[in-house]
Amino acid sequence: MIYQPYHIYTERTDPTKNMARFYALEISRSLFGEPCLIRRWGRIGASGQSIVHHFENEHDAVVLFLDLARHKKSRGYVPRSA
Repeated sequence: MIYQPYHIYTERTDPTKNMARFYALEISRSLFGEPCLIRRWGRIGASGQSIVHHFENEHDAVVLFLDLARHKKSRGYVPRSA
């Protein structure tokens, strides 16, 4: 059971470099009930790419979620509403 929703959508834009990127993270349950972290990224307006990480417990998923969110913030990504 996931105790609270984990979802963040961030963007990084720089018109001088023609940069318009997004990065989204979400923790949810897989079809088999195990926690999984879904990462999506790409150019704003495009469907982009995604990868799913499966975990045995929610704690490990949250640790990776927070680590990736911290890393993206340090790279200049800013939270936005999806």
